[in-house]
Amino acid sequence: MKAYERLLKYVAINTPCDETSNTTPSSKCQFDLANLLKDEMQLLGVSDIHLTEHCFLYGKLPATKGYENAPALGFIAHIDTVSDYCEHAIQPVITENYNGKDLPLGSSGLILSPDMFEHLKALTGHTLITTDGTTILGADDKAGIAEIMTLIEHLQSQQIPHGPICIAFTPDEEIGTGISLFDIDLFDADFAYTLDGSTEGNLQYENFNAASASFDIHGVSVHPGSAKDTMINACLLAMEINNQLPKHETPRDTAGYEGFYHLVHITGDCGSAHMDYIIRDHDNTEFQNRKNHLLSIAEQLNAKWGAGTVELCITDQYYNMKEIIEQNIHLIENAKSACERVGLIPNVSPIRGGTDGCHLSFRGLPCPDIGTGAHAYHGPYEHISAQSMDKVVDMVIELVKIYSTFSK
Repeated sequence: MKAYERLLKYVAINTPCDETSNTTPSSKCQFDLANLLKDEMQLLGVSDIHLTEHCFLYGKLPATKGYENAPALGFIAHIDTVSDYCEHAIQPVITENYNGKDLPLGSSGLILSPDMFEHLKALTGHTLITTDGTTILGADDKAGIAEIMTLIEHLQSQQIPHGPICIAFTPDEEIGTGISLFDIDLFDADFAYTLDGSTEGNLQYENFNAASASFDIHGVSVHPGSAKDTMINACLLAMEINNQLPKHETPRDTAGYEGFYHLVHITGDCGSAHMDYIIRDHDNTEFQNRKNHLLSIAEQLNAKWGAGTVELCITDQYYNMKEIIEQNIHLIENAKSACERVGLIPNVSPIRGGTDGCHLSFRGLPCPDIGTGAHAYHGPYEHISAQSMDKVVDMVIELVKIYSTFSK
């Protein structure tokens, strides 16, 4: 079965996470896909299959005889999707021999255009899989799942020699809560890769340092006719907080290694207001400076308006795995070689986000990220090509071959 055929089957099963939940998995629907994958793994000859109560699915391919001393290589993808644009069933649209031009997304009125996504020109002639413009596609990360399953099928059917192979499919990556329950000992890999990136050939091992920050602003609400020297308008203080942040350090204004502050939610009235930010930076020092700047703003406003007027809570979320992967740089060098073997140009670039791999790396399992070939995640413009998925499968097969003779 082709990887894209698996993708079409998997995206038909809605698996949105639920950020309001305090359970793992955050949504029971993730078990629907996990159970299907468990059955498929059994048919493909995967052994040591475990589906846990928290919706982690593990399995292994034992080493080919004579390759038992090769390092155990892991591949990981996540089951959940974002919850946005998931109000109804996903209906993927297949466009064969895509012409590289504007493509209407069903009857939604949305246009997938190379003016917005320049890489579409390079997909001319491909079989393009898109949404109908009303949902996400779910290639994040069901494309990764499909490619891993297709890898397993090829290793088995083509009798490709390999060392120990470990696979895992995980819940709640999109809300960052699931991976804390990942059983590294049960997974039992020496090294691993997440398949959760974008363009095929992308290799990523530098992710953001990340924190969330919330401001609770306590104003004083009185009748505006008698408010002189009494009213403290919480909404105006919220505006003052945001105005003290660097104007061009937002997601819209930054790229590459540039960090940002991102106001993701604001609500309030004269008496009280609440603001939620995320803070991102690849550099550890700059990351700390950003947090300190928010603390300084809160201190200044409390000095001006009274102690307790502004409450700030900062919570670190994850850290840059660069320092871990650089100690195991063979993971990137070997992945680059695997790309070149199948005609892909390797592109080592920073992740402007985070992955399960950064958490796992800091827990002792070095785990950079490989691109799946998908684009425009988390919205109705999400798309992928069948040929891109085939290239990724070919690349990870070559990666398995490299590690079959690699010495730890």
